[in-house]
Amino acid sequence: MADFNKILTPGDVDGGIINVVNEIPAGSNHKIEWNRRLGAFQLDRVEPAIFAKPTNYGFIPQTLDEDGDELDVLLVTEQPLATGIFLEARVIGVMKFVDDGEVDDKIVCVPADDRNNGNAYKTLADLPQQLIKQIEFHFNHYKDLKKAGTTKVESWGDVEEAKKVIKESIERWNKQA
Repeated sequence: MADFNKILTPGDVDGGIINVVNEIPAGSNHKIEWNRRLGAFQLDRVEPAIFAKPTNYGFIPQTLDEDGDELDVLLVTEQPLATGIFLEARVIGVMKFVDDGEVDDKIVCVPADDRNNGNAYKTLADLPQQLIKQIEFHFNHYKDLKKAGTTKVESWGDVEEAKKVIKESIERWNKQA
């Protein structure tokens, strides 16, 4: 398997189109993570089925979030995407998130070329509000059976705030490279 951090760039952040590698298909309760050291996907754990992911979950190559992992992405599609595929995605916002006291923001994206919905999603406001509520509920509660109260969605940010978070994560990556 190729090392995504070596073959892909973060993409055109200023233009709002980034590269995303998918780790977890929407609807899965498997916590699959990219193991940077091995250059492979690894099943980290199996979550309780009631905490299946409401969206696809992946990362932006050549980024580092404050938690030391690649910057996370919540990728909204109508059908689940397989682990290990990559795509160009349109940035539509950011979920400001804290996990066990650490900043662990999630960039919200959609496929850059979605002819099924006519590229209708440009901002978080374009998403169904029920989906936003489901995402927020999931991330506020997915660790409740193990360590209740350790996760919190603090706020939602627009495209410009998301780009700022991405650029900071690229800077962190470049400093450690």
